[in-house]
Amino acid sequence: MQAARGTTLTAARWRPALLLAIGVGVLGYSLDQLTKWLAVKNLVPRQPVEVLGPVLRLTLIRNPGAAFSMGSNSTVALSIFAIVALLACLVVGMPRVRTMSQGLALGLLTAGIAGNLHDRLTREPSPLRGHVIDFFQLPYFAIFNVADICITSAAVLVIWLGFRDTRAAKPAAPAAQDPDA
Repeated sequence: MQAARGTTLTAARWRPALLLAIGVGVLGYSLDQLTKWLAVKNLVPRQPVEVLGPVLRLTLIRNPGAAFSMGSNSTVALSIFAIVALLACLVVGMPRVRTMSQGLALGLLTAGIAGNLHDRLTREPSPLRGHVIDFFQLPYFAIFNVADICITSAAVLVIWLGFRDTRAAKPAAPAAQDPDA
């Protein structure tokens, strides 16, 4: 494989993974913001709309906390943590992405963090204290949004990749040693 003029072979190999991370990040963030805009525009807060009967409802809420509304009194801390996490993804993660699976996971994580952080910075009641728009509701589960789906998908992918890489890296069982040797 030949590297493009002015690039190293290594850079030519990881560039598609970086482009995937950026593309997935931008697409996921955009989809999150579009769906939140549609939810705010078309749904009445806390009035469920059945989409697939009781299996999927759209219920608009404004969540000051994190998953399952935990940390509702810690919105500023959650916002600061999200800023640090997003910077880590962009400054530390993006330059290190080398495989397509890493690119996908990092793109999903970046999209999710950016989507919910956008709400915390721009929505009422004030910057760093903004409430996150959630609207997907499954039975017996938290109400969530596209950003949450991105973050969860990234976590599942990273765990799966970790198990896959661990299995692939296992050394072969040592050969039985001759007791007479």
